[in-house]
Parts: sequence; C-alpha cells; structure tokens
Amino acid sequence: MNEKKFYLDAGEIASLWTNYVNDTMSICILKFMIQHMEDPEIRPALQTALDISSDHIEKLTDIFEEEEYAVPNGFTSKDVQVGAPWLFSNTFCLTYVSHMAKVGMLSYSSLLSMSTKPSIREYFTNALNETASLYNQTVEIATNKGINARIPNVEVPKKTDYIRSKQYYGGLNPFSDKRPLNDIEISHLYMNVLSNYVGMKLSLAFAQTSPTKEVQEYLLRCKDIANKHNKIFATILNDNNIQTSQLPDVAVSSSTTQTFSDKMIMFHMALLTSAGIGNYATAAAASQRLDLALNYERLSLEVAKLAKSGADLMIENHWLEQPPGTRDREKLAREKK
Repeated sequence: MNEKKFYLDAGEIASLWTNYVNDTMSICILKFMIQHMEDPEIRPALQTALDISSDHIEKLTDIFEEEEYAVPNGFTSKDVQVGAPWLFSNTFCLTYVSHMAKVGMLSYSSLLSMSTKPSIREYFTNALNETASLYNQTVEIATNKGINARIPNVEVPKKTDYIRSKQYYGGLNPFSDKRPLNDIEISHLYMNVLSNYVGMKLSLAFAQTSPTKEVQEYLLRCKDIANKHNKIFATILNDNNIQTSQLPDVAVSSSTTQTFSDKMIMFHMALLTSAGIGNYATAAAASQRLDLALNYERLSLEVAKLAKSGADLMIENHWLEQPPGTRDREKLAREKK
C-alpha cells in the first residue's frame, strides 16, 4: 500500500504534538540531572533516557518537515539552568526516571492505539519498546542497590475460590466490617502512594527554586494534596495490617536558585496531575470494594480542580502552548475579509 495515500489524522497529529512537547521537557530535566550525577551505576540510566528523548526529537522533526506540520515550540535550553546548584539526590533521579518511564509506557501504548499510518505506528511501537527497556534498566539498578520500591508482600494463594456474597463489593456501611483488601486493590493503593511521593518531592523542589509567588503557592498546594492523599491510602493499608513498604529516599537539596523556567515547571505539574487522574480512574475501576472506588473518584475530583487552577495560571502568563485543532468555521466565514 502506498504510504503517501495516508494523511495524518487528528489522533496522529495530537499524538506527535504531545510526544514532541513531552520529550523536549524531559531533555531539560535529564540534562540537569546528568550534570550533577556522580553515581556511576545510575548515570547510564539517565543517559539512556536522554538519548531516547533526543532521538525522538530528531525523528519527530523529520516527520513534521515531511508532513509540512508546524514544529511545536516545546521547551529549549532557555528553560533550564544546567549549571544551577545540585537539587536532586541520586536516588531521586533514578526513581524519577523509573516513574516517568512507567508514565511513558502508558502514554505510548495510548498514542500507538490512536495511530493508523504505518510509519507513525512503527515510530510509537519503537518508542514503547525503548521506554519498556528503560524501565527494566532502572528497576534492575534500583534492585541491585537495594533501593527499589516494591509492592507489599502478601501470602501466595494456595487454591482458587469464587466470590460467594454480594457483600464482597460492599464497604460503604460504617457499622459493618469491611472485607480484607485483595491483591489488586493493594497494588493500586501502593502504586498511588509511590506516585504521590515522587510528585510531592518534585513539587517541593520546584517551589524552592521558582522565583514567582503564584507558582510557589500552587506547587505547595500540590505538595499538600499529594501528602493528604498518601495519608488516606496509607491508613487504608494500615487498617488491613499492611504496612507501606519502605519508600526510596528521594531527597531534594535546600537550593533556592532558579533551575527551571516557570513555564516548564507548570507544564510538568500538569503532566503529573493528568497522569494521577488516570491512575485513580484505573484504580477505581479495578477496586471491588465500593468505598475504595468512591475514594478514588472523590480524590480525582480534587486533583482535577488542582489541574484546572494550574491551567488557569499558565494561560494568564501565556505559558500554555495550544494543541493543534480545527478552525472555527463560523468565525472564519464572518471574518474572511
């Protein structure tokens, strides 16, 4: 089949735009981390991540030129001060790359599913495989160093069984005992604890180094909400006699020197809040205890409101790049002169 007969559709245009902007942001973060990385075991993972993002930008630029597609602005070297003082611990850098690789795997599988043109499907298939390989690399390094965050251990099942009562889906009645958490529910609770933990530390680092009061206040609000949600999840686990596994020491320094542009900081937080809402939705759908599902829905609404206020702040400061879309035909007709 002739490749030239395939024109980019809305899904592919959106996917390519999203990937370009995300990878230009990643390059800024990774270049700064590598500049200060002293651990010879962790540094290769950061370099692999940077090489992947840089290669993506080259390939995407070629696609844009071939399709006569306006190259997004994204982020550049102006959005990061590579020479700024140390900000993240070595463990944080490794945990961050591992976490973003998980976000990337989910994102690339979604972008691939929205693509039809053979060359675009091939691009996102390769991107998904590269990101999965990066995730495996970070997990292996963390495991060897004894800093890998693992979902709590539980007893291995010795036999199969079936649900015998509709009460299995209960949990809303405060006067009746809730059934113990199943392994699916435990997994989602812990993974959301880890995601919020990373987001909390990143918010704190960004707040310390941003020179803008409004941005600082927003980031501290992000930190407080992430901390609040983690306490809720940890309480649920503790009520089931399941202790949250030791989280990695993702420390940040006390530097207050501006390191990243406010535009990039706010975009990064928008990406994390979007991923968080997706994680909560997945967890709500997978949880078979109704109190858990309702908790996720309630907390998702709080994150959505947080994301909205962040978007408003970005728009007010002209930091939010507009995704490609259709023209307003009625406006075009009225203003054609």
